[in-house]
Amino acid sequence: MDGSLDVRKFLALQDRASPRSAAAAVPAQRDGDTGGLSPEQLHRARLAVARGARNHEDCRMLLAMLGLTDDNEESARED
Repeated sequence: MDGSLDVRKFLALQDRASPRSAAAAVPAQRDGDTGGLSPEQLHRARLAVARGARNHEDCRMLLAMLGLTDDNEESARED
C-alpha cells in the first residue's frame, strides 16, 4: 500500500515539475490533407481502417476522423 502512495506522490511531483501546455497535448484536427502520403500508403491505411471497422458507417466515420477520405468522395455522397 505504501508503494502505491509513493508512486502517486512521484507522479504528482512530476506533473508539477514539468507542466504541459494544452496545445501540445492535443493534436490539431486534420483537414483532409493526407500529409504527403503516397497513393500506395493512403490505400494501405484505408484498408487497415476498413479491416478494423464494425460496418460500413463505422468505416466511413473512422476514415473521416483520420483525414483519410477523398474530398471528391465526400461531396458525391452528400449530393
